[in-house]
Amino acid sequence: MLGAPALRAQSGNRIVLGQSAAFTGPAAQLGIQFHAGAKLYFDHLNAQGGVGGQRIEIVQLDDGYEPDRCAENTTKLLSADVFALFGYIGTPTSLAALPLAIKGQTPFVAPFTGAMGLRQPFNKLAFHLRASYNDETALIVRQLTNLGLNKIAVFHQNDSYGKAGLDGTTLALAERKLQPVATATVERNSVDVAAAVATINAAKPDAVVQISAYKSCAAYIRAARAAGYGGTFYNVSFVGTQALADELGKDGAGVVVSQVVPTPYSASKPITREFLELIGKGGNKVQPNFSSMEGFLSAKLFAEGLRRAPGKNVTRDGFISGMEAIGEQSFGGFQISLGPNDHVASRFAELSMLTGDGKVRT
Repeated sequence: MLGAPALRAQSGNRIVLGQSAAFTGPAAQLGIQFHAGAKLYFDHLNAQGGVGGQRIEIVQLDDGYEPDRCAENTTKLLSADVFALFGYIGTPTSLAALPLAIKGQTPFVAPFTGAMGLRQPFNKLAFHLRASYNDETALIVRQLTNLGLNKIAVFHQNDSYGKAGLDGTTLALAERKLQPVATATVERNSVDVAAAVATINAAKPDAVVQISAYKSCAAYIRAARAAGYGGTFYNVSFVGTQALADELGKDGAGVVVSQVVPTPYSASKPITREFLELIGKGGNKVQPNFSSMEGFLSAKLFAEGLRRAPGKNVTRDGFISGMEAIGEQSFGGFQISLGPNDHVASRFAELSMLTGDGKVRT
């Protein structure tokens, strides 16, 4: 439970962050895993004395990936005077929260979404770790067209997230004088995909770009194949790669997902070695996957901004200055860049593929 009098932005030796995310429902693994990764880093940092002697803590509230519940949670968190809003999960929920953060002049840090609507117009309070959906869909379309697969359909969630992914895909196709051969939707938090499968299968696309969460995307893949579709499936990172792999099992073989953080499975980068080492030390039973890795990196980014904030008693304005002072850096091989006029830390994107045995290959 959230106790407003007990949770202050600067409570002696604590910096308290507020997170509204899906911790139950069809998108629950996204919130659970992101939070676990962030807590892994903050727990490690706190064990070393925190930042300037201040521990970083997260108050988490469940919104079930529903914008109205997210807005209610955000109002509670702001009333409790949390220092910043952190790690919100999803486009429709983040779009409901950002205006409240702006009204409360509270930083909004590392939302788990690549929607351009949260990045444009530029807002001094909002900081993003990850590349945009435009970056991801441009990579997907480039890969497909390079393979000679030009008949591309889009299956998307019927909300702002789905529209953001559809817009990115359409833009990338238009640059090649192409357009989607079919589009169809699914409602948020639903797996009712029958109508979408019928619409898209009728167009006989070479590939389907999916812009939804793991439950509905898995349901779509199974139903489309059962109805005779033999093409390929491409997803953006928000799907929740490991959750999708777990949901599909052997049916996941060949499904492609774009990623915006380094692989958590291969220790080829120092950041992954650091991540896996902390998990190996106990790590609060964190599952190494792309969602928990993004939470880990987001926590690392927040802490870096806090370190660079001027003065002993950090204010929100000082934290914003600290974030903007990060400049170009490498977090163990993951390049980031932030400045006064650019609050998007990374534009990294690459493709991975599910192997059908619950694993992911990059």
